Amino acid sequence: MNQEQLISRAQHLCEQRGLRFTAIRQQVFRLLAQHGNAISAYELLDQLRLTEPGAKPPTIYRALDFLLEQGFAHKVESLNAYIFCCHFDHAHPMQLLICDGCGNVVELHDSAIDRAFLEQARLHGFTITNKTIEAHGQCAQCAPTQGNHNEG
Repeated sequence: MNQEQLISRAQHLCEQRGLRFTAIRQQVFRLLAQHGNAISAYELLDQLRLTEPGAKPPTIYRALDFLLEQGFAHKVESLNAYIFCCHFDHAHPMQLLICDGCGNVVELHDSAIDRAFLEQARLHGFTITNKTIEAHGQCAQCAPTQGNHNEG
């Protein structure tokens, strides 16, 4: 799906929800979608300033808060960064795989992981109000190959 189709879908959802999808919100949405990986608020602010020179930190944080609330983005808590979510038109379970080598973030949608996590919380009498499941490691491109051990 191209960027204009994503914007159109997001605009339609905002209209259905009675929300304003302002020009700044749309621009930050576009920047996240273009980036394609985790990006910090200040990196987004630097990019936003190319078209909105007067943008300040509160501008980017207000836009990001809106995008998070609407499901258009996810926060990668351990990196203090944000990723675009192309599945924003429906609620879905989410887990993140984060490569410590290249910084790539993979968004998973495994219902079984989500159910098991919620069941464990319930068994411990715990009520979850906010949930982010993140795992750090190495992606296939960054992981050392199996045959390259220096033994001897």
